[in-house]
Amino acid sequence: MSGEHFKAPRGTYDVLGEDAAARVVFESKARAILEGAGYERIETPAFEATELFARGVGVSTDIVQKEMYTFTDGSGRSLTLRPEGTAPVCRAYVEHGMHKAPQPVKLWYLSNFFRYERAQKGRFREFWQVGAEALGSDDPAVDAESIALLGTLLEEMGVREVRLRLSSLGGADSRASYRERLQKHLRANEADLAEEVRERIELNPLRAFDSAHEGTVAAMRDAPRLLDELDPADADHFAEVQALLDRAGVRYEIDPTLVRGLDYYTRTVFEFSSDALGAQSGVGGGGRYDGLVEQLGGPATPGMGWAAGIERILLAGSAPAAASASVDLYVGLDMGEGDVARSALSLAAFGVLTEARSAGLRACMEMAGRSLKGQMRQADRVGARYVAIVGQDGTVLKDMQDGGQEMLDTDTVVHAALRGLRDL
Repeated sequence: MSGEHFKAPRGTYDVLGEDAAARVVFESKARAILEGAGYERIETPAFEATELFARGVGVSTDIVQKEMYTFTDGSGRSLTLRPEGTAPVCRAYVEHGMHKAPQPVKLWYLSNFFRYERAQKGRFREFWQVGAEALGSDDPAVDAESIALLGTLLEEMGVREVRLRLSSLGGADSRASYRERLQKHLRANEADLAEEVRERIELNPLRAFDSAHEGTVAAMRDAPRLLDELDPADADHFAEVQALLDRAGVRYEIDPTLVRGLDYYTRTVFEFSSDALGAQSGVGGGGRYDGLVEQLGGPATPGMGWAAGIERILLAGSAPAAASASVDLYVGLDMGEGDVARSALSLAAFGVLTEARSAGLRACMEMAGRSLKGQMRQADRVGARYVAIVGQDGTVLKDMQDGGQEMLDTDTVVHAALRGLRDL
């Protein structure tokens, strides 16, 4: 109808202006830090087979039960917009035979993800994450390096009031015996628990530690702690991770109640938060997932990784946005009179623009019919160093820095601009 216009769907947003410039800074820093540590870029498809997430993330998780965008394609296959990045990376690791390469295989990504959850400040239904995954080694040094790299990225982005919480979920054997003790405790306090916690006693009792429900919080105060029941191998692994972090000067606090929202985690888990964000303070985290690749049909493969929300990092950070790239040459037109003159001048100006770009200059051209005065204002807006005004009798090349100008043959303008820039 007249007067109406489309808006972005709830929980999504457009990236433009200063926000886009800030993301350029973020990606540059993430690439430098992660590729400097031997991680290679990977990007997986925006949608995958639904079973990948049901099996990998876990049917008892909120993601699978409530938050996935799932649809049936024209062939009747169930597909899901990726809600997280680790399961797709593990799928690619197996599919492309990366288990045959020297281990560990280190991969990083910067991608958009999708979850149907309540939209709020810094948390959207379409959101962007940077993530890093190291597959093929159970060395505690992989854990410590992974944690330290995310800490470095947050520091580089100026994230304020950062806290790092660290814990261990142990291996399958540790968790199996602990799970029974925790379930017994939850059943004994079932009347005080939130409904969703009661529903998960059999499927995922550890998630009770995540609940903000008053009765559940009270019941969990004296619940047994998995960290107190690690078997010797898991305890030694966690102790070495701590020693390595201490050696690297990474500050952390042990939190025996820390659990992650995905079922695949084993041993080391961690989370970075920023108190500058208020109640929803998490900015990134992850942990070890030694059984996930095998669970998805691949060989037994240890893994360690993390993901961090770009929107939340930028919200909590103070790193300056990149300045917009200035223009070396702005090509304008002294239109004169008549359509024939305009057409000829436009051809000549476009030739200058093309030659300038071929020579490696950052160049743009007047394309909005502005007056000469308006063209000069626009050249100033885009930060042009030189302005070439193409006219019927030649081209005026103006140096916007010192105000000097000269009349030149149009076919010599680019050479003159190059000479001037070279002499700076």
